[in-house]
Amino acid sequence: MDHTLKSVDTGLGALSHSVAAMGDLAVAQVRAAIDVFVRHDLADAAKVVRADDAVDLQDAEIEKNAIRFIALHQPMADDLRRPIAAMKIAMQLERCGDLAKNIGKRVGRMGAAAPEGKVELIADLGHLAAERLAAVVNAYRAEDAQGAYNVWLKDTEIDERHDGVLREIVAGMVADPAAVEDSTHLLFIAKNLERIGDHATNVAELVYYQITGSDLTERPKL
Repeated sequence: MDHTLKSVDTGLGALSHSVAAMGDLAVAQVRAAIDVFVRHDLADAAKVVRADDAVDLQDAEIEKNAIRFIALHQPMADDLRRPIAAMKIAMQLERCGDLAKNIGKRVGRMGAAAPEGKVELIADLGHLAAERLAAVVNAYRAEDAQGAYNVWLKDTEIDERHDGVLREIVAGMVADPAAVEDSTHLLFIAKNLERIGDHATNVAELVYYQITGSDLTERPKL
């Protein structure tokens, strides 16, 4: 029995470590995407795109190990929530990596750097999304239900910031029709960042459920 319990603890600990490491990588990818957008660095934007493969590999590895853990140990209650949450959280993080990759692709397609004012607005939105994602990864690592709940409560802040960015971009498109093509890229970049915020909120719900066994419902709305 002691041997069995030790192997369960070891397996769950390894899964948690892998998910937290994947979270750190996803946060780094998001921050890198914001950085290449701000600097309009096409070479580094291509690196962000290529780096997504590492996030995909971690997602696949976590899923494989979680399924293997469930098959070997047939866990129940708390021990079952953890591998299931690990797989679901990894999926959310993988999508954040995809969104960072999409931003890198958009930067590569822009004919020139965006106007300074719009760069600042979008960068602020990006930093907020990255901050939320980093906070929920830390909550997962620390098994901090309150930390996850705090991220969940702030979901509307990114939505509000995103709405403001959209208004500015659309106003710029109306004022300067020649800038429509690059402005369209800005719209997609902003939307990708808003989606990263949504995934951070999804992770917060999963972390809270893993720790408490209770669901967070009625997500705050604008």
